[in-house]
Amino acid sequence: MAGIHEGPEFGIGDFVLLRELSLDAFMENLKLRFEKSKIYTYIGEVVVSVNPYKQLDIYNSSYVQEYKDREIYERPPHIFALADNAHKTMKRQSRDTCIVISGESGSGKTEASKIIMRYIAAVTNISGQKEVERVKDVLIKSNNILEAFGNAKTNRNDNSSRFGKYMDINFDFKGDPVGGHINNYLLEKSRVIYQHKGERNFHSFYQLLSGAQDAMLSEYKLTRDPQKYHFINQGGDPKVGSINDKQDFRGVMDALKATGFTPDEVSTTWKIVAAILHLGNIEFVGEDDATINNQEEPSIIASLLGVTKDNLVKTLLSRVIAAGGQVVDKLLNVQEAQYANKAFSKALYDRLFTWIVGRINDAIDPKKGGIVGKNTVIGVLDIYGFEIFDNNSFEQFCINYCNEKLQQLFIELVLKQEQEEYMKEGIEWQHVDYFNNKIICDLVEIPHNGILAILDEACLNVGKITDETYLEAMAKKLSKHDRFTCRQLEPADKTLEHHRDFRIKHYAGDVTYSVIGFIDKNKDTLFMDFKRLLFNSSNGVLKSMWPEGAQSVNETSKRPITAGTAFKNSMIELVQNLASKIPYYVRCIKPNEVKSPLLFDDTRTRHQVMYLGLLENVRVRRAGFAFRMAYDRFLKRYKMICTKTWPNYKGQVVDGVRALIDSQGYSSDVKYGKSKIFIRSPQTLFALEKARTAKIPSVVLFLQKHTRGALARKRVKRLRAVYLIMHHYKRYKLRSYALACLEKFKNAKKMKDYGLSVQWPKPPNTLRATVEMLKKAHLRWRAFMILSRIPVADRPMMRLKVMAGDVLVGKRADWGVKRNWEGNYLASSKDNSNTADFVSAINTLKSKDQFKTILFSSYVKKTNKFNKTAERGLVITDKFIYKVDAKKKFKPMGHGQLLTQITGVSLTPGKDQLIIIHMSGGNDFVVCLENPAHEERVGELVGILVSHMHKILKSDLKVNISKSLNCMLGHKPRTVVVKETATNNGTVFKKEGDGLALYWPAS
Repeated sequence: MAGIHEGPEFGIGDFVLLRELSLDAFMENLKLRFEKSKIYTYIGEVVVSVNPYKQLDIYNSSYVQEYKDREIYERPPHIFALADNAHKTMKRQSRDTCIVISGESGSGKTEASKIIMRYIAAVTNISGQKEVERVKDVLIKSNNILEAFGNAKTNRNDNSSRFGKYMDINFDFKGDPVGGHINNYLLEKSRVIYQHKGERNFHSFYQLLSGAQDAMLSEYKLTRDPQKYHFINQGGDPKVGSINDKQDFRGVMDALKATGFTPDEVSTTWKIVAAILHLGNIEFVGEDDATINNQEEPSIIASLLGVTKDNLVKTLLSRVIAAGGQVVDKLLNVQEAQYANKAFSKALYDRLFTWIVGRINDAIDPKKGGIVGKNTVIGVLDIYGFEIFDNNSFEQFCINYCNEKLQQLFIELVLKQEQEEYMKEGIEWQHVDYFNNKIICDLVEIPHNGILAILDEACLNVGKITDETYLEAMAKKLSKHDRFTCRQLEPADKTLEHHRDFRIKHYAGDVTYSVIGFIDKNKDTLFMDFKRLLFNSSNGVLKSMWPEGAQSVNETSKRPITAGTAFKNSMIELVQNLASKIPYYVRCIKPNEVKSPLLFDDTRTRHQVMYLGLLENVRVRRAGFAFRMAYDRFLKRYKMICTKTWPNYKGQVVDGVRALIDSQGYSSDVKYGKSKIFIRSPQTLFALEKARTAKIPSVVLFLQKHTRGALARKRVKRLRAVYLIMHHYKRYKLRSYALACLEKFKNAKKMKDYGLSVQWPKPPNTLRATVEMLKKAHLRWRAFMILSRIPVADRPMMRLKVMAGDVLVGKRADWGVKRNWEGNYLASSKDNSNTADFVSAINTLKSKDQFKTILFSSYVKKTNKFNKTAERGLVITDKFIYKVDAKKKFKPMGHGQLLTQITGVSLTPGKDQLIIIHMSGGNDFVVCLENPAHEERVGELVGILVSHMHKILKSDLKVNISKSLNCMLGHKPRTVVVKETATNNGTVFKKEGDGLALYWPAS
């Protein structure tokens, strides 16, 4: 089902769902997915991973989120899905789980384990606890350290793990990592002293020479040229294109610091590596007893290891033997000294590696982090893959035995899981034939007659026991075993060398082993002299690695367990540990030998598929039913294809599943378990998927319609809520501001200026327009309060004075504001003794010209275009301006001129009564107001004209105030000035140059 998520062009994502189950169909699907860069494929819940030999962008944070908390079949195949399933099962069931990663060297096992670690780190510690974050950091960075000291370039893999690693990660009840523990198995320490052509020693040696600073190398008496050191130059060119030793050294140093290694511990670590390089360059010479040719090397080594040179040289050239109560020094010959030196170098590195693993375990020990109570674990096993070299020795024998044990566990647990599920669900189980490799495991490990038991027996025998005699013993005891052979048992087989080779028919293929070195490597002999030497080191860290060196020379000790038996015991313990957990598997495959991202070697890959038992795994999975799923999830996934179950089924879930299956006609191809439905053939599942795919577009449209409607309604509700909140908030702010204003202006009525001097509170931005209205309202109220003190009869006059004041205040010395303005002075006896004549004349004009009222009237002295001064009367009505002759009973002099012809007025800033009324006809009124009381009336006339003109024209009258005034008389421009005179003959206009002068009597 998983493959359907990706599309048919990518093949089938789960081998269980192959239409035809055969090796050819399996290989065709695997090759197609590799060519499409789909490197992961399922076998049920087993992940088959093909090394792509290139970087793929499928591990970023978006992929993490895509697989987090999803069921394994809900997304396309990925190692993230398996990691998430293991983590989720551990949390849900509170049971330990484990992830077993297996495959050939170079198939990507180490990378798979790092990807799993990064995923677990990414999906845990959501709350950001510092201790959890520290543990995650140590767990991830410890990989750098272990790879540097435990990995090496082989002819098959540039970064091959030369040790087995099993890591238990402890989790608390929330599923966050709180610690862990690492077990290491069988470090290939023979690599320390010897490498095949094209291979390298462990990465750490080359990282030290490439990445260390010059001062550090000088202290260790090293140069950067690896070719100068025998222990690391035997493979040829030390450079590897895919490895940057200098950069990796910096990464290891950072990881050591992050993991908690002290500066002394870091220094000791690299000193031991440097000491091993120098040990490889010691030259032993001599015919009988060995001596050291280059004495500078022991001095350097002694300094690095914190021992004296004399003690080191003595240990390298002799052996202390205690016999019969006597202690004697036995000198070594050249061959013995060389053997002892190599054994010492291997043991040094092996102890260093074991100590490093122990220090990492100390850093991630959950008890030291303060974690108490029960916690669950996820185990991750990254162990060497099955190996077949041209020359296969003791290490390859142990590695291949390990893979036999893991394959046995895999088959047994897969069968066991499958059987348990069928039994739990009440489904009949159909037996599947498969290759059981227990016979091979027994060949290696059974007591007395197993290969390791025969090897231990050979190592325990006193006398001259050689690898050849060990081979003869195996040939004798295993002659009837059909999985073992050698040249002695098959003389005609020339592919086997006499007295050297034996062959085991492994599940992964036939492997020929060279027996040379088996006894030595199994004994793993290291003289006690070396252990005592290093126990007495002045370096405390180094001393702690060799506690057994405290044993006295005269003490007898129990014979140490052999390397083969120790490894066998650790494998049995490992398998028991894995069997106690819920297992998950990553089966890694190497598509070619040349590390090409394009080449798929069918023969090479087919061989791996066969010996990994992948086809048997598919057969086991398909023995009864190809697919199974919990009822609730099945109904949720497929309910849209049946009208009885769409959109929701009201009854029991299992009844809904039955109704769905019956409606599609697949009842004969399914079985109903207690909690799951089991589908027998992949074709039924494909048909269900096809029907679901056809329904999805209409379901999507249905969901879109309702979702958009829901979103629109939600948005409208939100907007309404927003506007309601805004409305009430504005009202609240306005009310708050109004209350603040009331507090400020509460005594304004009693103030002399009615609050004009009060500082307004600063308004919110949203109320600025409202506040301007409030200010205007305050001003209107203030005006009302001022006007309320003025009698109603006086208000028209006050209005005129205000109008006049707007244009005269500050511009004219006196404008009559303090006196009463009467307007029609010619109708008053104070100014005019002939009021009857004036009234009679005005009534005649009123009847004739239809005006309503007189706005202003006064005696004036006027001038004309001939510069003549004449006494006249000036009458301004609501429509016309009249000149009247006071001496002829106020007879009008010509027709009145319309007020709308007035274009402006001009007056001086002084106390004179000169005023010019500008007319549009080109002949202005140039007059000086006269009255017996000598009152200031110009201001009154200006106020009347400004007010009335604004009323009839809806515009302001232009008022010009200047000492020199311009006017038009007889259509000619004239200039008028005012001059004071001492004569008391009254005002008079006189010609003065091209202009006029009004002579005004000085007061």
